Amino acid sequence: MENTEKLAPSNEPKYRGIRAMPYVIGNETFEKLGTIGTSSNLLIYLTTVFHMNAITATNLVNIFNGTCNFGTLIGAYLSDTYFGRYKTLGFASVSSFLGMLVLTLTAAISKLHPPHCGTDETSSCKGPTAGQMTFLLGGFGLLIVGSGGIRPCNLAFGADQFNPNTASGKRAISSFFNWYYFTYTFAVMASLTAIVYVQSNVSWSLGMAIPTLMMFLSCSLFFMGTRMYVRVKPQGSPFTGIMQVVVATIKKRRLKLPEQPWFSLFNHIPINFINAKLPYSDQFRVLNKAAVKTPKDEIKSDGSAANPWRLSSIQQVEEVKCLMRLIPIWISGIIYSIIIVQQQNYTVFQALQSDRRLGNISFKIPAASYVVFQMLSLTIWIPVYDRLMVPFLRRRTGKEAGITLLQKMGIGLVLSVITMLVSAIVEERRRTLALTKPTLGYEPRKGAISSMSGLWFIPQLALTGLSEAFAFIGENELFYRQVPENMRSIGASFVFCGVAFSNYLSSLLVSIVHQTTDWLPEDLNKGRLDYFYYLVGGLEALNLVYFLVCAKWYKYKEIGSDTLDVPMEEMQSEKPVV
Repeated sequence: MENTEKLAPSNEPKYRGIRAMPYVIGNETFEKLGTIGTSSNLLIYLTTVFHMNAITATNLVNIFNGTCNFGTLIGAYLSDTYFGRYKTLGFASVSSFLGMLVLTLTAAISKLHPPHCGTDETSSCKGPTAGQMTFLLGGFGLLIVGSGGIRPCNLAFGADQFNPNTASGKRAISSFFNWYYFTYTFAVMASLTAIVYVQSNVSWSLGMAIPTLMMFLSCSLFFMGTRMYVRVKPQGSPFTGIMQVVVATIKKRRLKLPEQPWFSLFNHIPINFINAKLPYSDQFRVLNKAAVKTPKDEIKSDGSAANPWRLSSIQQVEEVKCLMRLIPIWISGIIYSIIIVQQQNYTVFQALQSDRRLGNISFKIPAASYVVFQMLSLTIWIPVYDRLMVPFLRRRTGKEAGITLLQKMGIGLVLSVITMLVSAIVEERRRTLALTKPTLGYEPRKGAISSMSGLWFIPQLALTGLSEAFAFIGENELFYRQVPENMRSIGASFVFCGVAFSNYLSSLLVSIVHQTTDWLPEDLNKGRLDYFYYLVGGLEALNLVYFLVCAKWYKYKEIGSDTLDVPMEEMQSEKPVV
């Protein structure tokens, strides 16, 4: 086994570690307090304040969320190639603050949103004007820029503040990850309860102003810690190396591979190379031709190729293979995320047409706040799994992590199918009671309110949280471990891009179903949302079969620090580990 431990360079920066954490964690916490609640409540805002119909609002929110996630790839690329994480995070934080300020103005200034229903001569609900929509979309655009820079960089920037070359630094990094996810879930739950309640029950103006203030505090804390931060310089575009392998493979596609390629292929490792060394593998063998050295290939005095667009090293080829192995798993993650999107969107509409009172008291749970049960389920399960399940599974399987990352994702995909079946059953019950035993009158522009308690949505949301704890977190961990070290920010952005494509795919699916069936009308009582849930459940079942095939084929990256899920005896063979 190769020793991947790196020696600390002589010009090592001065790591402030825990002293920088109040600024890094504070920036992250206030940023989530400022954006998550507002984002989750956008459906209600667009339908009640801007008078959009449910389908238009759903598609707009899906496109907005998808673009936020897809923009992370651009943000990660600019960060790793040109600006570095500090500048990217600073610019993105300011952009998010300005975006929230624009949304606050749309709620506070009457001329920036349509008039209230019934205030004009015709007593009708007017939609937004072109100018009002342009101003609103401008705020969305600023938020997209902010998300594109913050999401792929904030976690890595926090880890940059600890020395990765010392034992204490490595332990501190692990502690930082725990605190990061703790504050993240705390901020999300606080945002989905307190801020959403103010927006829905007190005032949209005040409800938008509070998260705007949170974003201002986020920016302030971030810049207050400027002198303490370790700023890792960008390493240049990792995509260049990928393209060099592709071009070299095309140029040498007619060459034959040597009988013992692991001995004879070109393999130069530069000085101060930050990526762990990867051994030769037989998967995607055609790419190995890029490392075949011919008489035309000149070598520099330092051992590197004179023309890297014609000759690549085995290391470069294997790094490209790492990315290619992840693509089928990434596609499966896109299909999986459809359930997350649908639960966040249609559970809100279901809650609006359900009894949201707590017992006999008059307090109503805001419709957008039901998503907090999903987060609560995930938050409770993570320590249970980490402290109880992992040690038990470790004793049974012999793997350091208890189960492999692909097995972890597979459990999440199984739960996704169960989640949609439960959601369909609950919706059928809600609809039946709305038609036979309605209560509480009517929700404006919606229809009869079902007498079914909104608490019946907790099982499906709890299952969604459990599914996310396995599938989504497992996918994030898989991409973090399996991509080359100089692409870990971009690797994280790939996961967000998958969620982005899932938002677009969900929007397309909703549009197709809406145009071809009567399952998704404005009034859910007149449609069959349960049929739609069964359809999504069928897609998730097919996705589970596809994932199992991909997982059987997948081969983990064989380096010491990234094989916590692979037993030693399996690492020494070429047999794939599922």
